[in-house]
Parts: sequence; structure tokens; C-alpha cells
Amino acid sequence: MHTMKRICFVCLGNICRSPLAEGVFRDLTRQAGPVNEFDAESAGIANYHVGDPPDPRSVRVAAQHGIVLDGLGKQFRAKDFDRFDLVLALDRDIYAALERLAPNGAARAKIHMLRAYDPQATTTLDVPDPYYGNSSHFDRVYDMVERSCRGLLAAAMDGR
Repeated sequence: MHTMKRICFVCLGNICRSPLAEGVFRDLTRQAGPVNEFDAESAGIANYHVGDPPDPRSVRVAAQHGIVLDGLGKQFRAKDFDRFDLVLALDRDIYAALERLAPNGAARAKIHMLRAYDPQATTTLDVPDPYYGNSSHFDRVYDMVERSCRGLLAAAMDGR
């Protein structure tokens, strides 16, 4: 039996990328069966969209894949490191902000890049922020997030 893993996906405002990653990961764990082993949440490093629903374009791309995004934006805070086993940054700026926010080395050790789990990631581990883009940007982000979440689930199931 695997131990429960509490995972938080973190982007800038918690309305585009991180809610999508949360939804995709929850859907993959549901399909795989280990529903009680993983608890996924998402948050933003900034407080721009606290209490806001996910961006309609993220909702659309998720719905196209049978995934419902229903959370509200929240901000990641230093005390949240205590609640999670793994904190996944969606880009290197978020990673750096999380490192600055981390109260100690144990918290910093929990921070990883989501695309580190993407087998197609090459020169960058960033998931680009699609906020100012069009629907094709959201489709591209979905593909990156989905591959990364599949890799993450495989790694988590292997106990890595």
C-alpha cells in the first residue's frame, strides 16, 4: 500500500495552469484507481485571483477531455508547505518564488518543477502561461500538463 501523497500545483494566479494540472491529475488518479492515495490541490503564488473561478479557457480545454474544474483561486502561503508532500511549480519564476517563501530546507526540498515529469520536456521545464494567448495556447498547455501528470502519477506510484 502506498502512502497518501498531498500534492499542490502552483502557478501565478491559480486560474489557468494550476487548476488545469489539479483537474488532470485528479482525473488520472481516478482512472488509475488510487483515489484515496493522492490528494491534489492548486494555488497561485500571487493573490490576484483569490476566490475567482478558473479561467473559462482552462475550463473549456478541460471539458473537452471530460474533466471538470470547479475550484476557486487561492494563494499559496509559507504555512502550506506543512500540508503538502510535494509542491509543483509550473515555471521557473514560480519555482524561485516558492523557494523564497519556503521557511526552511525541508520545505524547499518539497518544491519541484511539474515538467520534470514530462518525457517530452527538452530545453525548458516551464509550462508557459496562456493567460494572454488564444485557445491554441491553452491546448498546448493542456498537452504539457497531461504528459507531466501522467509521469508524476507513474513516479508517485513507484514511490519516487
